[in-house]
Amino acid sequence: MSIAVVTDSTACLPAELVARDGLTVVPLIVAIGGMQGREGIDVSSADVARALTARRLAVTTSRPSPAELAEVYQGLLAGGATGIVSVHLSAKLSGTYDAAVLAAASHPGRVEVVDSRSTGMGLGFPALHARGDDPVEARDAALAAVGRTTTLFYVDTLEYLRRGGRIGPASALLGTALSVKPILHMVDGEIVVRDKVRTATRAMGRLVDLAAEAAGLSDVDIAVHHLAAPERAAELLAALTDRLGTRIRTRYQTEIGAAIGAHVGPGTVSVVVHTRSTV
Repeated sequence: MSIAVVTDSTACLPAELVARDGLTVVPLIVAIGGMQGREGIDVSSADVARALTARRLAVTTSRPSPAELAEVYQGLLAGGATGIVSVHLSAKLSGTYDAAVLAAASHPGRVEVVDSRSTGMGLGFPALHARGDDPVEARDAALAAVGRTTTLFYVDTLEYLRRGGRIGPASALLGTALSVKPILHMVDGEIVVRDKVRTATRAMGRLVDLAAEAAGLSDVDIAVHHLAAPERAAELLAALTDRLGTRIRTRYQTEIGAAIGAHVGPGTVSVVVHTRSTV
């Protein structure tokens, strides 16, 4: 008997971590040109990157329904879980958290829902740390991990975020008007411009600086994500390894999922820093 952990597909968790920790991953829905499917099952990151590059097909995303999540919870409880903690991407980016809250109401006292206030491994690290003897303890452990996690990312253009309403119009206009390369970060669940540089090369160097700043003197777990930019991601991870050295306890490189990829566009790279301790 144990606490089950549910998260969603935007966590970009490596498959081996999902299997190792027995996580349940609920997919978001991605539609390309009106044909929809489940992220990571029916629709891949490569599908989204091709559609966005071609500029011929509209790409949209939607949350899992409360009924779908309630069915997942019921199955886990019926299978022997004593409780559930359900950790999801920022409520300010998606309705997935709200859907989980509605679904949890069907199981009062047995399901705790956590807003990670991020996505990618900014969600994945809290989900991995959602452990405890009861749902409240597991929820609190996930929330503690949220507080130790920093999500930074670079996009080639703000157009996709602007188009999907995931960034404020003032920030989007600023980037376009000055022809800059924006570095963004998550602040209380929202996407905010953190810095501006003139070239993608400088953006990579600045991401390393900001990640090192977020790490402070702590040991860290690092995740690097990308959409259709594996070489850029590998170079970023190598630079982070050079900078932080043995303080990196675990490191991951994964492609951004189809749902988030639809809103950030090809060429995006992200680094997520999870501190192990504070010094």
